[in-house]
Amino acid sequence: MSAIISIRDLAKTYGDGFTALKGVSLDIEEGEILALLGPNGAGKTTLISIICGLVTPSAGSVTVGGHDILTGYRAARAMIGLVPQEITIEPFEQVINTVRFSRGLFGKGSDEAHIERVLRALSLWDKRKSKNQALSGGMKRRVLIAKALSHEPRVLFLDEPTAGVDVTLRREMWELVRQLRSEGVTIILTTHYIEEAEEMADRIGVIDHGRLLLVEEKARLLHQLGRKELLLELTEPLPELPSSLAEFALQRSEDGLHLTYEFDAHAERTGMTRLLGAVAEAGLQLKDLTTRQSSLEDVFLKLVADGRDET
Repeated sequence: MSAIISIRDLAKTYGDGFTALKGVSLDIEEGEILALLGPNGAGKTTLISIICGLVTPSAGSVTVGGHDILTGYRAARAMIGLVPQEITIEPFEQVINTVRFSRGLFGKGSDEAHIERVLRALSLWDKRKSKNQALSGGMKRRVLIAKALSHEPRVLFLDEPTAGVDVTLRREMWELVRQLRSEGVTIILTTHYIEEAEEMADRIGVIDHGRLLLVEEKARLLHQLGRKELLLELTEPLPELPSSLAEFALQRSEDGLHLTYEFDAHAERTGMTRLLGAVAEAGLQLKDLTTRQSSLEDVFLKLVADGRDET
């Protein structure tokens, strides 16, 4: 795949001196789903706002489909659909007219068949004559997505698209995103829901304090950084760890009934055999053994913590 968005050394410092982005460089490939993870204030929304032409960068460059976002703003922006965090739609306008108007803003001619397809895909067709103010919060968010898709963009930005919506609607939106990707639309998603990125994304980017800490294929990221834990459940509480087990860096639960051993599942030697032998020699009786694979949330928290330690 080729890059549809190229970002080079992008920086943004606001008038009050706050630096929101610090030399971000990134290529976003055509047809992929990229999830940007980061805590509040990490720089995710600033990055999206610059690419979409809503914020002027302090340094660096961005191209969308080969068009520079500053010198070729109209051509670049015409390729982009944006679903913002905030629900900003005219309350007294009908749903269908809201979407039609958004298409017209991009100079696109009338295409009622396309508008109908979009509204039906978002379960909005039956609400097309309703005024926006009469819709639920979840339905209003669907209208935002319909507006973003009205001019048939090649790139779709979803900035916290499922914030505040129920689980059913969230999964329906996931299905829509997959459908759009199958049609060749490139999707950039920011989210606080780690499971959303784990479910949908092809690649994961982690951003914190304006720095892009890592961009990696999801499976490779979990393979490289994911850890496994061996949980040992004891038959009786252990008041303290025997000195003979110190080398294994075990974590003892507060009630003394569980010991946790972290290991690299891909290593040639995991150390589990030696550990279990040492546990038996220490006279500890095991009730149960279980293993747990690190989730994307564990990996994300570790990356952010490590990134902050380096600053």
